[in-house]
Amino acid sequence: MRAWRAAEHGAPRDVLRLDDVDEPTPGPGEVQIRVDAVTLNFNDIDGIHGRYRTVPIPAPYVPGMEVLGTAVAVGAGVERSLLGTRVVAIPSGAHGGYAEVAVAPAAMTFPMPESIPLPGAAAILMPFHLAALSLFRRAGVQPDETVLIHAAAGGVGSAAVQLVRTAGAHVIALAGSAEKARFCAELGADVAVDTSAADFVAATLEATGGRGVDVAFDTIGGEITTRTFGCMAFNGRHVLAGFASGIEAEDEGGLVPRPILFGNFSLVGVCLAYVDDPIAVKLAAGANFLSRSDAEALHAEILELVGRGEVRPVVGLDVPFSGLPTALDAMERRQTVGRIVVRVRDL
Repeated sequence: MRAWRAAEHGAPRDVLRLDDVDEPTPGPGEVQIRVDAVTLNFNDIDGIHGRYRTVPIPAPYVPGMEVLGTAVAVGAGVERSLLGTRVVAIPSGAHGGYAEVAVAPAAMTFPMPESIPLPGAAAILMPFHLAALSLFRRAGVQPDETVLIHAAAGGVGSAAVQLVRTAGAHVIALAGSAEKARFCAELGADVAVDTSAADFVAATLEATGGRGVDVAFDTIGGEITTRTFGCMAFNGRHVLAGFASGIEAEDEGGLVPRPILFGNFSLVGVCLAYVDDPIAVKLAAGANFLSRSDAEALHAEILELVGRGEVRPVVGLDVPFSGLPTALDAMERRQTVGRIVVRVRDL
């Protein structure tokens, strides 16, 4: 099969090669997927650079952590009724998606109705699951609350803006250019701030009359996280759900407790992972992950919102398989809006 493989660690535009590799076969609890589209993520970039310590992968390897396609084979313990179903999935080990065939845990594989066409169908899983888990399951956003959203013009950020609006809450959207801020306003943000021209802390406090926000949705990490502490209202919830500014921050110290204590707000961690047996994972690794049944309920809620037209996946680039490295480079340079969908069957 054809696959984009990182020959070594480095900048994607320099190290990705289109190679012929063996098809992966599904092990116990896994699904083999004939891939129609792969959607690009910042974690892909971190992995290719070799700086993703959570899932360290030696090169050469096939990146790609989000796919859409058809289930064509299953491993032991997986219902055969899944065969022939159109699905979206996070591949095993959060890599292997830049290929014509991938394998994924059944716990991280979800049906995607044929009624939702490409490219949008491939752009739903990661952003809407992460945003919904963060905002509603973890932060408990309520009507009339105010939510600050970092990187609001991106794939996850644009999903968050729309989900907050469906909950009857208010949105302060932060984006890195005037054009991206205008896009956020069009998407429904009550306030859209161009962070290249304004200090986001001052702008947030001005927009809230000095009170601060009830919830901050932070997928950036690093210095942005600590600066966001100054935006929080009393009893606020600061959701830390990603490290787009540099995955290294995931394993580095530097959070000083005093601003959190004096700010009287909560720091809420989020990791998007679903497992069949959360207690077994907790005992083995100390991590708290959602159960498959919780994931199915969340997925159904998201598909219902999409079906009713209350939210939509935002796709900024829709490119053929041959254009994957160039599209990934544009993403790394922060030149894109929404998701980037790559059609694997199109050269």
